[in-house]
Amino acid sequence: MATEIERKFLVVNEQWREHVLSESRLKQGYLANQINASIRVRMGNGKAHLNIKSTTIGISRSEFEYEVPTEDAEAMLREVAQQPFIDKTRYKVRCGGHVWDLDVFEGENRGLVVAEVELAHEDERFEIPPWVGDEVSGDAKYYNVNLVAMPYSRW
Repeated sequence: MATEIERKFLVVNEQWREHVLSESRLKQGYLANQINASIRVRMGNGKAHLNIKSTTIGISRSEFEYEVPTEDAEAMLREVAQQPFIDKTRYKVRCGGHVWDLDVFEGENRGLVVAEVELAHEDERFEIPPWVGDEVSGDAKYYNVNLVAMPYSRW
C-alpha cells in the first residue's frame, strides 16, 4: 500500500518563480468522491493517470496511482468526471532539500495558489520558504476534490 505524507500551504508572494525546476499544465477530474476515498483522472505532459486516494483529513493518506491511455483519460474527463474539472499549472520548485509542488489554479479556481511538500514521515523537518504562508493541510476546502464542488471563486 502506498502512503502519501503531504503538507499544504498557501502561497503569499511570487519569490518562488526564481527557483522553478519545471512546469506542466494539468487537467484533472473526479470520477467519484465517497466518504472513504476519491477517484480522479489526471492528464499532463502527454501522460494520464488514474488515482485513488483515501479521504483522511490530515497529512497522511493512502494513495494508489496507475497510468492509463490518454484517449481513455480524455473520454473520462469529458463523459464521466464531475464538472468543472480542475485546471492548473504545476511548478516544481526547489527549497532546501525538498522539491515542492506549487499549483497555480485556472478557471473557477483562478487566484488560488498552493504549495505542497511530500515528506518521508510525518515529523520530517523541512525548510519553510519565504513564499509560503498559512498551512492548510487539514482544511478540506483546499483539497482539489472539494474545489470542484465549491470553487475558490465562490468563497
